[in-house]
Amino acid sequence: MKKHVIYVLIFTAAIFSCSEDFLDPVRNTNVLTNDDIAGAVDNNPALVEGSLDGIANFMVEPRGTLGVGANRHYDIGQKGVDILSDIVTGDCALASSSFGWYNGTANLLATTDFTRQENQLLWDYYYRIIKSANTVILSSGGNDAVPENENTRRIIGQAKAYRAYAYFNLAQFFQPSYDPMQPILPFYDGDVSEFGKVEASRIYELIVSDLTQSITFLDGYVRTQKSQINKTVAQGLLAYTYAAMGNYIDAKIQSDAVINSGVPLLTRGQLAFPGTGSGFNDINTPSWIWGFDLTTDLGHQLIDWWGQMDYFTYSYAWAGDAKSIDNDLFADIPANDIRKTQFGQGFAALQPINKFFDPGRTPGGQFVISTDLLFMRVEEFYLLSAEAAARIGDESTALGRLTDLLEIRLGGSAEAATYLSGLSGQALLDEIYLQTKIELWGEGKSYFAMKRNQATVQRGTNHVFRAGESYAYDSDEASFQIPQIEINNNPSINDQNN
Repeated sequence: MKKHVIYVLIFTAAIFSCSEDFLDPVRNTNVLTNDDIAGAVDNNPALVEGSLDGIANFMVEPRGTLGVGANRHYDIGQKGVDILSDIVTGDCALASSSFGWYNGTANLLATTDFTRQENQLLWDYYYRIIKSANTVILSSGGNDAVPENENTRRIIGQAKAYRAYAYFNLAQFFQPSYDPMQPILPFYDGDVSEFGKVEASRIYELIVSDLTQSITFLDGYVRTQKSQINKTVAQGLLAYTYAAMGNYIDAKIQSDAVINSGVPLLTRGQLAFPGTGSGFNDINTPSWIWGFDLTTDLGHQLIDWWGQMDYFTYSYAWAGDAKSIDNDLFADIPANDIRKTQFGQGFAALQPINKFFDPGRTPGGQFVISTDLLFMRVEEFYLLSAEAAARIGDESTALGRLTDLLEIRLGGSAEAATYLSGLSGQALLDEIYLQTKIELWGEGKSYFAMKRNQATVQRGTNHVFRAGESYAYDSDEASFQIPQIEINNNPSINDQNN
């Protein structure tokens, strides 16, 4: 085994070990501290490399369990979070439930009951990434370091992007709507530990600072695999951050920077079976900006995103827990749109059997998973650029970005022009939101769009739970709750909640 792999395993096992006191200021001997890492860096610089790769591995780790008897087959890293959030938006319907893993989310219990384990899953997942990123940053010179060494700049740039990514997601999931004055989360940056909730402005200030510096430090860096964060990934994260804050001028600048990085759009064939390159299953797809290459030697099986979503994997989707597109959203897809063919009929009603699939296409066939995981692709930023442009009054640019996407999906520029003809004002914004929901279905992006658009969720009729119900973006049903274990063990938060 290569030394680099050993360091990744050491770091992942140590820094992410399940321990309820991982944020406790008292020394936890099961977790590597900044001093532990710093003391080894001079002799073993690969240890810091292993730390960064450990974060990437943690993002896709099929943990499945947390705590005594808490068997959770939805505890599968970022892609598990994507499923939870898509169900909350209503775009992803739990259309049948034989095993019950997503019952609490689909029934909106997870978002209204702070004792539910889904809340602890989100909280622990992102704060563990923050802790590990802080460790890397402090062991590489600290928050204020501006190293001349190219490799150290890259390490700090990636670590700060991870920290920003984690804080952004926490802020989105645990704050009902963006209010810079509202206390929302504890704050840890390695130098400062504030266990009570600090104002959202403090959280977002750190996110913007981290990503801005990350973009600077990663300029010129050429990565070796798409699981590594590069400048384009950091720009994409910053675009989402600015948009969430209502700063659409800068959101457009960063979205356009992603587009101008040279990443190509998906071809028509890549959008749906039986097109060449279809399946959203290959890290080498040119439009993918950030993702993870799953290989059989990693041993991922049922407890994985594919094990929850893909009819052609040995999965819950195949065995009775169908995740389908909301039937009202499906009805809104134009008849001549190739994305309408991404979803099945009959035996797999509205399941994404032609969008996400194992290439073997044998029902329940893929056992050891080698289909890859998608975190970010360039199409997101055509849509975000269009949204930002429309909000700042640049409707011609917004329509241009939409046309770039829809001429591929509708079959030509004339078809796109006809479809978009006459759109302006709120109707244009509504169309961009609809296209975001259609294009990025099942990819964990609709939740952010719901918050930005201050939307009201209206469920269709194909949901097992709460079919036909509606709720607003800032209601209790639409945001998660600080988990019971944090409230019980953190007196600072407990006092704020009383």
